[in-house]
Amino acid sequence: MLNWFRKKKEELQFPDSAAAFAHACSIGYTPLIGGLVPALVEESGGLNRDGERTFLISLAAPDRPLHLWSCTLKGAPGYPEEGEFIGFRVVTIASDLPEPVNLIGYIACRLEPRLVPGKGWIVAQNYTPENIKPDFRPM
Repeated sequence: MLNWFRKKKEELQFPDSAAAFAHACSIGYTPLIGGLVPALVEESGGLNRDGERTFLISLAAPDRPLHLWSCTLKGAPGYPEEGEFIGFRVVTIASDLPEPVNLIGYIACRLEPRLVPGKGWIVAQNYTPENIKPDFRPM
């Protein structure tokens, strides 16, 4: 009931993917297991024999953007193009590997260059296959 009196926060709209990524870098995301980290597609690596499309991406990180190769999963309903603003889903962090290759994950979605304060980036297109079940995290 008290939410009626709260002032609604304006969403931040950016002119393009590069501007949205620059803002995401200024926020300083810390990669966490299960988290979605904003990234920018730098280069396409093509389709491999397992049906995964590989991409060189830049992850928004606290100190500086991290460059690493990632992919969409086999059976993904789509894939990003160079220069698009995407979400990288962190599956695990391998402590025995150097940074940034210690981040094991996949390209989960394309993000719109719009940020809703308190909620996050707007998902424009989902690249996660239907056979991947979302994590169940009890409260």
